[in-house]
Amino acid sequence: MNKNICIMGKRIHLKCHLKNELTTMSQLEKGSKAPEFTAKDQNGNEISLKDYRGKKVILYFYPKDNTPGCTTESCNLRDNYVSLQKQGFEVIGVSADDEKSHQKFINKYDLPFTLIADTEKEVINKYGIWGPKKFMGKSYNGIHRKTFIIDEEGIIEYIIEKVKTKNATEQILELINL
Repeated sequence: MNKNICIMGKRIHLKCHLKNELTTMSQLEKGSKAPEFTAKDQNGNEISLKDYRGKKVILYFYPKDNTPGCTTESCNLRDNYVSLQKQGFEVIGVSADDEKSHQKFINKYDLPFTLIADTEKEVINKYGIWGPKKFMGKSYNGIHRKTFIIDEEGIIEYIIEKVKTKNATEQILELINL
């Protein structure tokens, strides 16, 4: 992508080399094809979204392991995991924490599902999760809490923009009318 922009009265020519997934990340919506990814899980094993074809996927993004809201959301999904699996769902969590942090988080809270260690924020960026946030009057960039429900063919069925951490599973089930 080539662009001319003006900064402080000076015209600058920008040449950007972005993958198509990154240029369209803000356009993800219900009915869109979910961006493909290959990333490392908590054990350093590579997993890909295509590995889950034929299954429904709950792909949830959260800011940080062992923080109150993220722990509440993850434990809610844990407590309902067997029920979700019976309905054909696999659960995958994504944050920018490393493998070691994910292993501790999984062991501490007995989480039965995969967590992606997206330290380079590749999956996070493909899904448009990284961006400006505010907390206690401070602005910063960070991970937005968001959940994608992806069907067996890799199509986004639903996006939950405002996740209720205490009722994450209930939100999902209400959307899909199960």
